[in-house]
Order: sequence, then structure tokens, then C-alpha cells
Amino acid sequence: MPFEAWRPGMILTESRLDSISPTWQDWTPVWTTSTGANTPSFGNAAITARYAQSALTVWFRMTVIFGSTTSFGGGGSSDNWRFSAPVTAAAISDVVGGGEAHDVSVANTAGRMAIRPRLTTTTTFELEASAGRVDAVAVTSGGLMDAVSPWTWANGDIVRIWGHYEAAG
Repeated sequence: MPFEAWRPGMILTESRLDSISPTWQDWTPVWTTSTGANTPSFGNAAITARYAQSALTVWFRMTVIFGSTTSFGGGGSSDNWRFSAPVTAAAISDVVGGGEAHDVSVANTAGRMAIRPRLTTTTTFELEASAGRVDAVAVTSGGLMDAVSPWTWANGDIVRIWGHYEAAG
């Protein structure tokens, strides 16, 4: 049962409670690009994507550990990655959560950087990288993530995001 706002005289039923009680479930994100060209492919990446919805609030978390057969797309810095949202959002938003990216070719913490998921459409996230790593090394290709930004992606690199947003009514 989709969410429906409470109105006077409504009766409490099991299906009504189910519509407002968050239950975590899997979602399979679709990985595309902002132009639709140079489409990446997960290949043998390990993907964990879960979400819960209560009324019009959606909580989400996604971890992708890229694999040896992952294709990162070939669009360069002009073709930003997009990941499908689990539920259509009410509006686009510059910030819906937080996250991190980990470059395994750089030792442990130094290869991590903060990222933030943005709803650039009501159905897709793009990931914005900060301008530097936690070890204060500048990243010259910050901004929205793609096949070569903020670094050249490889097997074992990781993207984690989490957050919440308002679902379309």
C-alpha cells in the first residue's frame, strides 16, 4: 500500500501500519551517465544497496566494491556517473547524505575522501567528491564523479553513500 496522509476518520489497519513502518529492503541500482553515453558496467562488483521508506521519508545506503570486470565507462570528466534512486524523489536536491570513496592504490586512510550524494534528477544520484583527501593531498579533479574523477578507478576501489530524502507523494 503506498503512503497516504492520515485524515480524520481513517481506521488503523495492518496494511496502514505497514505503509508507515520502515522495513529495510534491497534495491538494485542502475549505473548510467549524465549523457547516457559511455555507460559503465558493474561487472563482478560487490554491491550492497538497501533502503527503507516510512511515509514520505526514504533512507538509503549503498556500497560498491568495484571488481576486476567492472567497466567504469569511457566518457572522461564530461560524463558524470549516475546511480538510480530506490524511490522517486519529490524534488532534486544538492545534498541528501554523505559518503566516502576509497582508492585502494593509496594506503588505508590516505586514499579516502568525502563524497556527497546529490539528487540531480528525481530518480538518480550523482556523487560529488570533495577537493582533497583526508591526508590533505589536493585532488585536482574534484566535483561530480566519473570514470576519471577524482582518480582513475580500479579493481577494489570503493564507493559508499548513505542518507535520506523526501519521496514523491
